[in-house]
This record gives sequence, structure tokens and C-alpha cells, in this order.
Amino acid sequence: MTWHNWGVFCGIVFFLCAIPGPNMLHVLASVARVGMARGVATMLGCLSAVVLVLVASAAGLGAALAASPHLFGVLRICGAVYLIWLGIQAWMEGGQTPPATKAPTSVSAAPQVENAVQGSAWGRWRKGFWVGLSNPKLLLFAAAFFPQFIAPHAPQLPQFVVLITTFALLEMLWYGVYAIGGYTLAQQLQRPSIRRVFNRITGCVFVGFGAVLLRGRA
Repeated sequence: MTWHNWGVFCGIVFFLCAIPGPNMLHVLASVARVGMARGVATMLGCLSAVVLVLVASAAGLGAALAASPHLFGVLRICGAVYLIWLGIQAWMEGGQTPPATKAPTSVSAAPQVENAVQGSAWGRWRKGFWVGLSNPKLLLFAAAFFPQFIAPHAPQLPQFVVLITTFALLEMLWYGVYAIGGYTLAQQLQRPSIRRVFNRITGCVFVGFGAVLLRGRA
């Protein structure tokens, strides 16, 4: 792989990762609800899923999935249902005040209240991971996109490592940008009316992502 090819890859992926999608929306909403520090677990969960999908595609799973439309259809439906479920969850949350902002009844109860509401880092990572896996078309995209930048007569493993690492770094960069957006919303979301609007917009967008995925156009 030449430096020119790598530069072109970086440019395309930079703008590709900037496109708002389920991962970016989930990162923004998570940081808006639980703060920047706690939102890192969500970002790492989404990123772990993306890296796993890219590695699987490089290993040939993308081509195998393209050859098995029934399996792809099952994965697509599962991902769509999960996104729709997240959307319904966000809608039902409405204007509830984040429990982390509610006054605890005692000093000893404060950590328990916060932990119960914010959830564990593992829980946020897991949710981000499943959101990241929700669109199996990333497998097909990577299977078609990555070979365009691979030099066929050079060892392929190091080239795939470079491409996947580059993709992951640019993806994480944009997670940071969206997280900053979520952080700026955090104070506004303390108001129930604004939080209700935010949650319902978020819910509608997630349901929209799921519906598009069900229609096979995501």
C-alpha cells in the first residue's frame, strides 16, 4: 500500500465517519445523559464493535455474508429491532430527570442512587457494543471498500492492520466531536421539558434508523 493510497483512504474515511448514524447518535445521547467521563465506556463499546466487524470482514466474513442473503437478512432484522427498541426506550423515558441530579435522602444513599441510575461502565460498554453491531452492512461495505487500497503483491495482514487502525482512530476522533456536542447539551437536559423533547427526538431517530435498516436501505 502506497502513501498515496493511504492518504486517499484517510480522506474518505474521515468524512465517512462524520456522517451521523446510530453510533454517533448513541455517543451524543449517552454523554448528554451521564457526562463525558462516563460516556467514554459507550464510545469504547461502539468502537469495539466497529473494529470487530472490520476484522471479521478482513477475515472473509463479509464475502461469506454476501453469499448468504438469508443469514444477512436475519442479522439485519435483529439489528433493526434492537435500534427500534432503543428508540422506544428513549421515547418512554420522556422528561424524567436524570436520577443522578436528584437529591439523595441521605449521605450514605448517594453513591447507591448514582450507581443505580448511571449504570456500570460495563453496562454502558455493552450497550454501545450492541449499537455498533446493529448494522451488518458495515461488513459488506468493508469487504468491498478495503481491497481497493490493498496492494495485491505485498503481504496483506500488515496492510489490513494499518487500514483497520486508521479507521478506528478516525472513528474515535468523531466520537469525541459528537461527545462534545452531548456535553454541551447536558446542562440544558436538566430541564424536564427540554429533556422530554431530546429523548423523543432521539427515540424517533433510532426508530427511523431501524425502519430504514428493515427496508434494506441502511
